[in-house]
Amino acid sequence: MVEIAVAQFAPGLDKNENHLTLRNLVGEATARGARLVLAPEYAMFTPPRTDERLVESAEPLDGPFVSGLLEIAAEFGVHVVAGVNEALADDERISNTLVAAGPAGRIEAVYRKLHLYDAFGYQESAVIRAGAVESPETFVVDGLTFGMQTCYDLRFPEVTRRIVDAGADVLLMPAQWVPGPLKEDHWTTLIRARAIENTVYVAAADQSARTGAGNSMIVDPMGVVLASLGETVGTARADVTAARIAEVREKNPALALRRFTVTQR
Repeated sequence: MVEIAVAQFAPGLDKNENHLTLRNLVGEATARGARLVLAPEYAMFTPPRTDERLVESAEPLDGPFVSGLLEIAAEFGVHVVAGVNEALADDERISNTLVAAGPAGRIEAVYRKLHLYDAFGYQESAVIRAGAVESPETFVVDGLTFGMQTCYDLRFPEVTRRIVDAGADVLLMPAQWVPGPLKEDHWTTLIRARAIENTVYVAAADQSARTGAGNSMIVDPMGVVLASLGETVGTARADVTAARIAEVREKNPALALRRFTVTQR
């Protein structure tokens, strides 16, 4: 059994303030037993619009913000996953990157967003470079395997399926899910769908208003919402267990019965 937490807040233009907020939320969650804390997409820096400020904010993975993230993980002795704006040496654009910081103060896994948010009037690809399609990186906490994907990737079920095929028991989903007509309904429906169709846990950490729609949650392999935050800033926690995954897969062996695999386009 692993207790995990989602941390919901609205990162802004001050990296130091974002770091302090994240540290406080990690402290809150770990004080109540969390072994892993999941923060939103763009936790490092979020401007009001997707523009050149994202590029100007970017840092390499050995830069100050990720170093601070590693310090938080080591200070509290937990895993911390957060979205960062990663500078790229060979591109004027940046990568929308997730970093899994381990309690030993080292990066344990990295995920670069595959599907960019060129939808609903936004064009993330103007300043972000899509990640390469590579074997999903996973990491282990107390015997359970965790995988990662980001926000708009949620609308592409094959992303999650590849991560589950790589052995993930729990999917971690940081997001800046922008509010809009039916957007909140899409968010909650798709999170539960990814859990149900893959018989895994899904933990989704969104930004709170104004930059995000909130509704961060942890869902079990049957699609049951175990914990959620609504619109509030704070943390929500739930236990994830190998026994529950096994129980659900005995009832619904969908992964074993499927007749198709995922291939790169």
